[in-house]
Amino acid sequence: MVRIGVQTKNVIDDTHPEEGFELLKRAGFSCADFSLNGYLLNTSLYQSELNSFFDQSVTELEHFFAPHKKGAAAAGITINQMHMPYPIYVPGADKEINDYLWNQAAPKSMAVCHYLDCKYIVIHGFKLAHFLGSEELEWQETAKFIDSIAPVAKELGITICIENLYGGIGGHIVEGPCCNVRKAVQRIDEFNEKYGAEVLGFCFDTGHANLIGIDFEQFITALDYRLKVLHIHDNDGISDLHQIPFTFTKTRENLSSTDWDGFLIGLRNIHFDKVLSFETAPVLSAFPDVMKQDVLGFIANIGRYFSEKIEE
Repeated sequence: MVRIGVQTKNVIDDTHPEEGFELLKRAGFSCADFSLNGYLLNTSLYQSELNSFFDQSVTELEHFFAPHKKGAAAAGITINQMHMPYPIYVPGADKEINDYLWNQAAPKSMAVCHYLDCKYIVIHGFKLAHFLGSEELEWQETAKFIDSIAPVAKELGITICIENLYGGIGGHIVEGPCCNVRKAVQRIDEFNEKYGAEVLGFCFDTGHANLIGIDFEQFITALDYRLKVLHIHDNDGISDLHQIPFTFTKTRENLSSTDWDGFLIGLRNIHFDKVLSFETAPVLSAFPDVMKQDVLGFIANIGRYFSEKIEE
């Protein structure tokens, strides 16, 4: 079966991370999406606020995350993917903040990824089309950033994954970076040819795709082997809610808000054999803490259902 994973956010505690990884194992997961972005929050960055976490040296960061690595290994959990803090560029912020994100947070995130034996790290492309006037110019800035860490990715055997995002203009949800699959495929291939290694791949986010009306089956099928990582979650088509799949319906007849059939057909078309990873951390804070294992177990069961459907 395809393996099943979930975010470490709202599960793993830095004081006793081994307990959280054991909880994931009991709930039915074999993999984890390490929430590195939780150590430098986007809500703070958009307010031009930094903390000192990534001021630590790589050695200090490895020491900090040693219990996490040990706890995951003891529970038999593979840290298969992680999310670099985002945004990695804040439009309108002081140069000091963006230089810090680029020169401190990003390379040290790569080092942590390698230390945790994690193969995939997800980044957010720069949301600059509105400021620069075109998606092409926006991508050029994202490409500069990828070029800054791609040599490290090649050296460490890590694949950087770009993600389909959404934006907001005038109170409306609009396409964000990496929502054109034809361009994404071309850009991934160009980067990998340039570096002679799989330095770039794709993370397909079901919630973001649902918000802007992406055709799941067509997008995933076109990505093919370039699809390395998944962010699986649900919403009502209006807000980025990160809820459990099948939570929302469009009609009283219970037609799902999200095209889960198209999602599974797309994965089946490309013979997807990596990890069905759920980005559903907010769900855990909505339930009483005593129900955490039950909720995680339910999400893992959906993962097993997805896995069976993919392999039919």
